[in-house]
Amino acid sequence: MTIKGLQLYSLVKEDSTLEIALAEVEMPEPLQDEVIVRVEATPLNPSDIGLLFGPADMRTATVSGTAERPVISAEIPDNLMRLASARLGKAMPVGNEGAGVVVAAGSSEAARALMGKTVGMVGGEMYAQYRCLKASMCMDLPEGTTPAQAASCFVNPLTALGMVETMRTEGHTALVHTAAASNLGQMLNRLCAEEGIGLVNIVRKAEQETLLRDLGASYVCNSTADTFHQDLTEALVKTGATLAFDAIGGGDLASQILKCMEVAANQSSSDYRHYGSDVYKQVYIYGRLDKRPTILSRDYGFSWGVGCWLLFSFVKKAGTERITELNASIAAGLKTTFASHYTKEISLVEVLSLQAIAEYSKQTTGEKFLIKPHSLA
Repeated sequence: MTIKGLQLYSLVKEDSTLEIALAEVEMPEPLQDEVIVRVEATPLNPSDIGLLFGPADMRTATVSGTAERPVISAEIPDNLMRLASARLGKAMPVGNEGAGVVVAAGSSEAARALMGKTVGMVGGEMYAQYRCLKASMCMDLPEGTTPAQAASCFVNPLTALGMVETMRTEGHTALVHTAAASNLGQMLNRLCAEEGIGLVNIVRKAEQETLLRDLGASYVCNSTADTFHQDLTEALVKTGATLAFDAIGGGDLASQILKCMEVAANQSSSDYRHYGSDVYKQVYIYGRLDKRPTILSRDYGFSWGVGCWLLFSFVKKAGTERITELNASIAAGLKTTFASHYTKEISLVEVLSLQAIAEYSKQTTGEKFLIKPHSLA
């Protein structure tokens, strides 16, 4: 049986342009431990958008080709071409995760056990109508789970669990999270509430603050409010949070968080220390919603750190056994703790619409697009 389907790819060309298009791909015969999945749903995550657009200036995007096979082209500034040197001339498939139905399987017991089942998947190349991958990269789902419910079963759930795991491993007891009204932020709120973990949410808009409070969040601070520093410090005193995960990245928000952590730490101590409090404060940057440089004022003593946190590094460090345990809890909670919601569904062809690009490239907090690869544009 020959299985063919469309796959989306992103290509950086030598003439300093980006090309995004669809190509027909024939699936190979699955090996012993492989399956072929008809991809029914796959989300547009910020990490996917990063690979999809690369360093291109999408304000220069134009569309050519046909209605059925549009081609997006955009200019890459000369000073940014070096950032894409490793992918020059390589058609890169896009899409970290997804869900669908297994339509072919290899001869192994693990592969054959998935035949006909709806599974969640991780491993890249998900912006496609079919995907051939190892059975071990699939999550067997509880009966009645739909592909849409399982489409985001890896990146956000494992990120939320990874943040909590990192907190415990590094000896912290509570968390701070920015861009907290996102799908991930809402997930983290549910998880922390279930596990009795103090969570301080930082948002940028009043409606995001209302959303989280309506969902039961205890501590929500609006970074645009005149009282932000006071509100954040009070929340840090109450929770004792000394670890933050920052999705913003650019600007001075990480520095503001560290400063408020230092103030909170000093409120519980009457001793004067020339080098600041001895309470260790850590901010992990895990996103780039603000692409400006990260600015650190360094007025919060000497016991602090700023670093980067990457999901796939956490997965590697945690090990197969622990990730298997975490995946089991995700599968059980896909309709509750780890549920995702989407503001819009689009087809593979619509991913290449200038109008859709203008919408999903904003990466607006609380908005999430779901791709349905077999839907008509």
